[in-house]
Amino acid sequence: MSTIFSKIISGDIPAFKVAENDDFMAFLDINPLRMGHTLVIPKQEIDYFFDITPDDLAKLMEFTSSVAKAIKLVFPCKKIGMTVIGLEVPHAHIHLVPMDGIADMNFSGPKLNPSMEELDEAAKRIRVAIAAK
Repeated sequence: MSTIFSKIISGDIPAFKVAENDDFMAFLDINPLRMGHTLVIPKQEIDYFFDITPDDLAKLMEFTSSVAKAIKLVFPCKKIGMTVIGLEVPHAHIHLVPMDGIADMNFSGPKLNPSMEELDEAAKRIRVAIAAK
């Protein structure tokens, strides 16, 4: 199963990466609900989120937590919302979205269309916040 996320992991498709280790990667959604909207994925190709082993889920949550905390520093908000939908790409992934209200997590609503420069700057700021911890 080669997905768009697998192609991002391999470097065949560029992405605005904010964090990466041997097992996981986080990168900005290019059509975000709000600026800072980030996707977190396991590098292993797994379609269904709950097929991830319990040990790997724990590691994924630790990785995701560090990314979420950095996003909140860069994009002040009440909370970072987290959701797993998994219908649009058959590769397990988490959406992290800065939110001030439940409407900020409306995936059927309009998306932002930031410039490549805006996405690049947002990714840099989140990477700096992660590195500062």
